[in-house]
Amino acid sequence: MIRFGDIVEKIEAYQPDYDEALIQRAYVFSAKAHQGQIRLSGEPYLIHPLEVAGILADMQLDEQTIATGLLHDTIEDTYATYDQLKELFGQEVADLVEGVTKISKMSFESSEDTQAENFRKMILAMTKDIRVILVKLADRLHNMRTLKFQKPESQQRIAQETLEIYAPIANRLGIEWIKSELEDLSFKHLMPDAYRSLEKKIAKSEKERNRYIQFVIGILTEKLRESGIEADISGRPKHLYSIFKKMQSQNIDFSDVYDITAFRVIVATIPECYEILGIIHNLWTPIPGKFKDYIALPKSNLYQSLHTSVIGPKGERIEIQIRTHDMHKVAEMGIAAHWKYKEGINLDEKDDKRFNWLRQLFEYQKDLKNNSEFLETIKIDLFPDEVFVFTPTGEVKNFPRGSTPVDFAYSIHTEVGNHCKGAKVNGRIVPLKYNLQNGDRVEIITHPRAHPSKDWLKLAKTSRARTKIRQWIKAQEREQSVQLGKELLEKEAKRYAVNFSRLYKDGALEEAAKSFSLKSADDLLATIGYGKITPRQVIHRVLPPEKLEAEKAEEEKKPIQKFISKIKRKEQSPILIRGEEGVLVRLAKCCNPLPGDKIVGFITRGRGITVHKADCDKILNSDPQRLIEAKWQVSETVRHPVRIQTLSVDRRGLLAEITKELSNLGADILSAHVQTTEDHQAINQFVIAIKDLKHLNKIIRALNHIKGITEVKRVQA
Repeated sequence: MIRFGDIVEKIEAYQPDYDEALIQRAYVFSAKAHQGQIRLSGEPYLIHPLEVAGILADMQLDEQTIATGLLHDTIEDTYATYDQLKELFGQEVADLVEGVTKISKMSFESSEDTQAENFRKMILAMTKDIRVILVKLADRLHNMRTLKFQKPESQQRIAQETLEIYAPIANRLGIEWIKSELEDLSFKHLMPDAYRSLEKKIAKSEKERNRYIQFVIGILTEKLRESGIEADISGRPKHLYSIFKKMQSQNIDFSDVYDITAFRVIVATIPECYEILGIIHNLWTPIPGKFKDYIALPKSNLYQSLHTSVIGPKGERIEIQIRTHDMHKVAEMGIAAHWKYKEGINLDEKDDKRFNWLRQLFEYQKDLKNNSEFLETIKIDLFPDEVFVFTPTGEVKNFPRGSTPVDFAYSIHTEVGNHCKGAKVNGRIVPLKYNLQNGDRVEIITHPRAHPSKDWLKLAKTSRARTKIRQWIKAQEREQSVQLGKELLEKEAKRYAVNFSRLYKDGALEEAAKSFSLKSADDLLATIGYGKITPRQVIHRVLPPEKLEAEKAEEEKKPIQKFISKIKRKEQSPILIRGEEGVLVRLAKCCNPLPGDKIVGFITRGRGITVHKADCDKILNSDPQRLIEAKWQVSETVRHPVRIQTLSVDRRGLLAEITKELSNLGADILSAHVQTTEDHQAINQFVIAIKDLKHLNKIIRALNHIKGITEVKRVQA
């Protein structure tokens, strides 16, 4: 258990002239504010802010940040107010505490809209002052260390959120030790059996491994001494979660994971790093493809080091990292060593790069209104697995693994991307779907008549490229929609003997646009083109009352048409479209939605509204302005076709049992396709008519209980 005196000692070690009075006042205030409060562990609540402040002191942060650590829960959990903190500790500390409080209230397991909005708020807070997220990371780290006192369901929720949100943020900020500990603690609670099994296997060989580590360190120390190089050498087993991920990704057992031990060599200068690399490669055989030079090509968070894997003593694979003392500080502390990033402060070029990704996220969150697109952007930026390529002039650019020339083109300039026709890689023409590789030299070929297409969204991996492609597509679709809306409205105006050009000139269309809560006449025409507003609705807004009355009287003279329209209104559609009546509605064949599925309408020009599942790939990559709210109407009589597939052993009588079960459950079989494989497996596909999603789930559960069936799932056509 940490004490206040321990925190003071940590601060004095790296900042002897700190504001001692500020830290003392913050401690006293926190002790009084949290007096009588108890944590789930049974400890006084004050232990938590002390531990958070201690973690921040380990990160060697300034006294304002450490004071925030001591006070971070006072606004949320005690009588304290922002104004009180501002008066006692100054606006800087009060703003930091308020920023941490806002992030603490965010939920990342709720609906997509809420999740996206909370991410936007977090990015805004980080952009305003990066120290807010550093305090939150320290807060989350201590909460993860004491997670065992939470209820099991809370443990799962908090651990999952930590693994998906906070560990990646720590990684993106370059704070390696926090990222690793958060991952291991999340792993421990999310997969306790796998964690304990791996922990036991490593512990079993701990004594032998420690002897091996000391043996390797001894050899390296002697070799470097012979070359006159002073170095700090250390070795340790890799983190449990990183070992587990390797086992999962390569589908191997623990016994097949060879490079469990990682060694670190820290020296004074960059030339010594490369000299040591040569010594190691002369000493032990390097493993091909396992050398990475992050000194010449730093990671996007400016991490620098040489990484190599070699066949070490006794034939064991070992990984060795070589870096300078300054590089080591950045690797351990990351952005925490550069906390002064706030709006209005000028940074040198190196520090400016460190925060560039954060600025880009801030810009994207303003540009991307669609929450699905925004969340996709966040995930791309938080989980970069990078490749490094060269421009024709030798400039180095880094991209997420799997990036293509399309990403490269947009990284140079938006216009280069928008007019990209092809690419040369290492002097050879490649298709735009080519995956960039480390060391590639890339040149973009442009043409004035070349333009992006929707297919490019499947090629692009970077958030910048995807955002720019979507912007171009939306701009083109808007132009087309404005033109279509103009043609439709002009045609409708002729029916009422209204001069369309005059509507433009006298401002009638502008007024009509405002009545629909739109900004301009072009917005109105685009909305007509999209199909969200009918031309008739607009004409009724711009026509004089006497003309409307005349039109109404004319309509009343047509009793047969009126009677037919009444009959039509009585026809029930299984789907309700918000704000629309009498619209042609059809179900999308690509995802075949069922009652119970979350759905959304997509306005298809000239063909009414097509209803998709809300998570359909076509919808996720479509123009959000053409989406419209849709919901199911309950109908016992309407049946819906759905395709299901069963995987089973091939045995006699199985097909009869399946068809009998389907009949008993009230599902009509519309078609069936039966296939057997060489290994005596049966793959059966049925198209059945059912009531809704609940009915389908009941059928899937029942079929899963038939002997010999190993899998039943819903499939697309």
